[in-house]
Amino acid sequence: MLLTTESKSCAAALTIWIATLGFIGSAQADMTVGSWNLKHLGWNNGKNIGHVAEIAQGADLWALQEVMSADAVTELEHALEDRTGESWSSMTSHEVGRSSYRESYAYLWRDSAVEYTKGAVVYLDPGDLFAREPYLAEFRDKDDGNKIAMATVHIIYGDSRSDRTPEIRELASIWDWMREVYPDTPRVIAGDYNLPPDSPAWQPLHDQGAEPAIKYSATTLGKADGTYANLYDNLWFDPEALNVTGSAIVQYPDLLGISHEEGRSTVSDHAPIYMTTGDAEPGFASANVQVAQANGSSCIDLNTGSVSELDELPNVGSARAQDIIDGRPWRSISELTRINGIGKSRMGEIRDSGQVCKL
Repeated sequence: MLLTTESKSCAAALTIWIATLGFIGSAQADMTVGSWNLKHLGWNNGKNIGHVAEIAQGADLWALQEVMSADAVTELEHALEDRTGESWSSMTSHEVGRSSYRESYAYLWRDSAVEYTKGAVVYLDPGDLFAREPYLAEFRDKDDGNKIAMATVHIIYGDSRSDRTPEIRELASIWDWMREVYPDTPRVIAGDYNLPPDSPAWQPLHDQGAEPAIKYSATTLGKADGTYANLYDNLWFDPEALNVTGSAIVQYPDLLGISHEEGRSTVSDHAPIYMTTGDAEPGFASANVQVAQANGSSCIDLNTGSVSELDELPNVGSARAQDIIDGRPWRSISELTRINGIGKSRMGEIRDSGQVCKL
């Protein structure tokens, strides 16, 4: 089943209609919710839909970014049905963007676990602050009837981090608007933000009680095999409204047995992320999933940590953090003495801090 938002006029009418309705929500939905930037899904770029489906079967509901064709989403939906033997559904937004480059968003879900309820709409963006306006919808857990309101967005990259800040800060307005449109329903904003969750730009959303599901590690595939560069992808939620029981980055090249170079070329330069709610169990192989608990009680991985995470280690600033990323893979903490300015003494302080994941 493919649903497409055709025009902003339709979205405006739908928005007015939604606002007049009351929704009954709860915080205890039991589902696995994922988010994935699929790097120009729908272009003639050698995308291996079979590989994408093999990973996507691990979650019940997906928010997808960088969708270039609704037909490609339908193809992925059918590939998932062939692989799982289950019925899947999807819906795709109309194209958004200010220039000749335009993309869509999509939602994809397992029919046995999740159903779309109502409220699919592209944000009208009265201040024209988003280059690609978020796409929103509400879904229901079929087992317990509880609901979750989703927004998905791809923040503009621009020429520098300052170009991304206005859109990130405006997500607080999206969060507030979702409360009006989907009253009493737990809210989640999913997407590729091109900024890590520790950026000061997130403060307005923090002030409204939202938290990132992933606080450590990184989600973009490095150009060297086995490395990850930036924590750009995330799921933001209200921990007081939604019972999130786990979250993780799916390091899909390991699951598929392919190199990062092949993954970037045929799947995506972003790893998918997910979170579980209630008693949901993800369908990914846990041995090959980089886990980042929602409460943030995670160590810092020398082989996957971002610059902002590595910067938290003793004697490591942003420059040395980048040197650590460039020097991957690391097999032991003692090898850090290869970094200029980190001698045995400083390496020992890093080791004894207990902040580094076991290698």
